[in-house]
Amino acid sequence: MSLWALLSQGDFVTQGVALLLLAMSVASWVVILWKARLLHRASGDVARSTAAFWQSASLQEATQKVGAFDREALVLPLIAATQVQAPGSLAASGDKSQQLTRVLRDALHRVLDKLQFGQVLLATVGSTAPFVGLLGTVWGIYHALTGIATAGQITIDKVSGPVGEALIMTAAGLAVAIPAVLGYNIFGRLIGRIEADLEGFARDLRELLTHGTAPAGGS
Repeated sequence: MSLWALLSQGDFVTQGVALLLLAMSVASWVVILWKARLLHRASGDVARSTAAFWQSASLQEATQKVGAFDREALVLPLIAATQVQAPGSLAASGDKSQQLTRVLRDALHRVLDKLQFGQVLLATVGSTAPFVGLLGTVWGIYHALTGIATAGQITIDKVSGPVGEALIMTAAGLAVAIPAVLGYNIFGRLIGRIEADLEGFARDLRELLTHGTAPAGGS
């Protein structure tokens, strides 16, 4: 029997579970492909951007050089945050170190939110898809038992369809969950490395602007 035949003979619960698993699979694969591209570019861009920053002679030159490498806009927001301060506001109160700590922390949180986007969806799909498939499994077994009770005897035609649905739903739930779990774990490690690099750069940038003598204009 074909997959379509098994699903077409099921009721609204079976078809609803199948559609839900399909939607979860499509959503997780969209996030996986998007994040794979984002983190692949980001891992290289952050290293090149920070190297270009420290090799520059001034903040203006550094901003221009970083802009050529920072395609995902992960390093530039940190640099830009240190140059935007509203005079006369509470944000400008306190010493320079406190101001830089505050603006860099806020900018870093926004950048990390971009990197973390989609992780919750992958974790949710990975943890719930097997149970959604299990619901279809239980419902298929229920159909098999109902068919046996109605027929009064065990016949292959009464059992094969519902049992086939149950096995397909179990496999479908695992097929949806496994890529999501693998993607969540792999991306989590990559995000952790990028996050550590960005936090180190933000800390070094604050120390430079607080205690260093970085020229603002080009040489």
